[in-house]
Parts: sequence; C-alpha cells; structure tokens
Amino acid sequence: MEVDQYHIPVLLSAATKALVSDPSGFYVDVTFGGGGHSRAILDQIDKGKLLAFDQDADASVNHIIDDRFSLVRQNFRNIQNVLEALGRELPIGIIADLGVSSYQFDNPERGFSFRFDQRLDMRMNKDAALNAFDLLNTYDTAQLENIFSQFGDFRPVESKRLSVNIIEARTQNQLITTQDLVKCVEFLVPQKVRNQFLARVFQSIRIEVNQELNALIEFLNQLPKVLRNGGIVSIITYHSLEDRLVKNFFKTGNCNGDLEKDFFGNISKPFDLVNKKPIVPDAAEIKLNPRARSAKLRIAQMK
Repeated sequence: MEVDQYHIPVLLSAATKALVSDPSGFYVDVTFGGGGHSRAILDQIDKGKLLAFDQDADASVNHIIDDRFSLVRQNFRNIQNVLEALGRELPIGIIADLGVSSYQFDNPERGFSFRFDQRLDMRMNKDAALNAFDLLNTYDTAQLENIFSQFGDFRPVESKRLSVNIIEARTQNQLITTQDLVKCVEFLVPQKVRNQFLARVFQSIRIEVNQELNALIEFLNQLPKVLRNGGIVSIITYHSLEDRLVKNFFKTGNCNGDLEKDFFGNISKPFDLVNKKPIVPDAAEIKLNPRARSAKLRIAQMK
C-alpha cells in the first residue's frame, strides 16, 4: 500500500523541522501510522536513530527499511517501559500525531466510519478486548450518557436521548453494524447537520473504545522522565479534548492546568513553549488534505 493512501502526514514540515535539533540524535515517533513524519525525520538526520511506535498491526506494512529505524507495536502510553526494556538512551525529540489514520477511517472492516455498513469495531489495536459492538450492547444508560457528554460534547439532554434510543434499539435486536447505530440515532437531528452529529457520536464511542484520553494523559505525564533536557516534543491534536490536555501540560506540567509552585514560590513546570499559539494548516494543505482542517500543532522544549 502506498504511504499516502494509508495516511497523509499533517503539518509535516512544521512538526519535524522544529523537532530535529541534532542530526546525530535519537528521536521517537510515537504514532507511526503511514510513516510520513518518520520519513521526514530520517531525511534530516545522518548518524541519528529513530524509534517508532504503533499499536495497530496494520501499520507494519509501512515499515521503513533503514538501519537507523526500528518499529515497535506498542501504545505510546508505554513509552517509558519500552525505552527501558530496549536499553535506549533518552531521546532528544519526540513527535505525536494523535489523529486516526486515513487508512483506519477508510477501511470499512475497521468499523470507524458511518460511511460504510460494517461490523462495529473501532479498535486501533485489533487485539484489544473492548470494541464498539460490545460497548453499545452492554453499557448502561449512565455509562453511555457519560461518554457522549465527555467525548462528544453533547448537552445532557442530547446525551440522554442518544443513550435511551440506543438501549431501546438493542432490546429489539443487537446493534451489530455501523448502520444499526446510525438508524437508531440519526432521526434526532435535522438532515442538514446529520454528518456533523454522527461524527460526534462515532468520535465519542471511538475515544472510549481506545481509551484515547487516558492514554494521552499517561503519555504526557511520562514526558519529563523520557525526554532529554533541552529536547523538543511536537504534538498534533485534532479535537479540543486532546488539545486542552496538551496545552495544559505544556503550560503547567499537568493535564489539569493547575499552576504548581516549588518551596521558593517559583512556578514548577518542566517545559517552555516553543510556539505560544498552536500552528494550524494553511489553506493549501487543507485543500490537499481536508482532514487536516482541525489539526493544531503545539511544540515545547524540556528545560
């Protein structure tokens, strides 16, 4: 499969040029996907090394044949354990592109999109225990309301209606396919906003299935332990839930955004912002890759 069919890398130049400060350094790409960012990093280093992570076994088709490169099938929430197990030095640069790959969205069998009628799945790691089918057929009303409210930004009344309709529908027949889900909720909104509405429904379920925010929080909390002093971290987010966590962590050193002070009253945070405002794609990139339109790049440097 061609890499650009798997996933078009977003903000490629901005994310990688800021990252690579030493062509002989060790770098980590924690969301390999189609390998676009990894290839750009390899183009900028000579004697350096690059380690990439991806929990999706399908990403291995994009493996880069290069002595400087290695790929591990792991979620980035395990970064510290993996680096220690491999006996690797602390990297001088880490990059994360938090978006779902185009391949995952466009492969009907993965069950990520309401554009296809396929079995509900949505797992980024196909070996994970929980999938969308199990979630939608076992979660109770309160659990469903919580994920729609937290991860889809639905109002309480909307979350309630979604949950009630899902549970009523599954008492008649299990929700098996993506269109089973669509049919039991799409009538709740006007046709003109149908796609945006369904995208938020599917996003909510996908985030819960993959524990995306929990994994991001665990990853962020490990950064001060796994990045060299002076090292750079570049993170690309695609929705406000992710971006808020990254923004808070870079500014304060914790995901809640609470400023903490040391014994002497100095603000204690491990990073300095490289860009005070997020970098976003320009019109040309969005025209080439419409899925980049919601992307935000934040870059910080370890003190």
